[in-house]
Amino acid sequence: MNNNTKHIIAIICSSAICLLFALLLASNSIQLENFSALLTLYFLIFGIQWIVFIPAYIFHTERFFDLTGGLTYISAASLALFWKSSESELTAYDLILFLMVICWAVRLSTFLFLRVMRAGEDTRFTTIKTSFLNFLMTWTIQGMWVFLTLLTVITAMTSKNSEYSLALLILGSSVWLIGIIIEIVADTQKSKFNSIASNKGNFISTGLWSISRHPNYLGEIILWIGISIAAISHLEGIQFISLISPLFVYLLLTKVSGIPLLEAQAIERWGQDGAYKQYCDNTGVLFPKMRNK
Repeated sequence: MNNNTKHIIAIICSSAICLLFALLLASNSIQLENFSALLTLYFLIFGIQWIVFIPAYIFHTERFFDLTGGLTYISAASLALFWKSSESELTAYDLILFLMVICWAVRLSTFLFLRVMRAGEDTRFTTIKTSFLNFLMTWTIQGMWVFLTLLTVITAMTSKNSEYSLALLILGSSVWLIGIIIEIVADTQKSKFNSIASNKGNFISTGLWSISRHPNYLGEIILWIGISIAAISHLEGIQFISLISPLFVYLLLTKVSGIPLLEAQAIERWGQDGAYKQYCDNTGVLFPKMRNK
């Protein structure tokens, strides 16, 4: 099987899997002129990726990739909130769910966009952006990332069920707060480390990075678990399948595009460095290691 065939299969499968979830959950979401709000959000999320892909491919640029992802989260959550307000009076529950997503999306997409602007390019896309199908696949997978990550939230916000638990909302919000603080602190520490000229070409092993090799991803996983906890009381019946969201985030970051790629790059750069080997021995990939006293 050649690469083009693999890219086409990935494009079809990633969009089809999300469409299947949208169709399964469509009947339990609020309707917009007899059309499911959740299904509408599916087409919005993937439509944005495919539209922005066109100029991105023409100019062979990845600079707006992460920013587009963040704006898609914001657009989808905002429309879900708007549609909910057209059906019933908004509650603090709806607003808190919305704000958790918005705060995260604005912070992360801005951080990633500015990082690419400072660096001039994102090395992940050096060869990808020159291949039509490979680049289209990447944008399509971003659509899958947005849709499945946001699935619990948009299912809850467009649900016909108006029940919610204050205890779960408080618990979920607290977990989210812990997660986003970890992510922000980790990103800030690494940015400061990389801004020092003498650290160029070195790996960071201080701060949160002394207890986890990827504390930013740990924070990311924790915050989406928190959002799902907060959203769960609005779900009923088949809507509980939307709780795939935090599992998807975990699998994506630990098995697909996050940690595996960075670990491979790190081994290539510092695999023969004794200090790096010792760092890996003492520091967990994601979760802190239990140290023997």
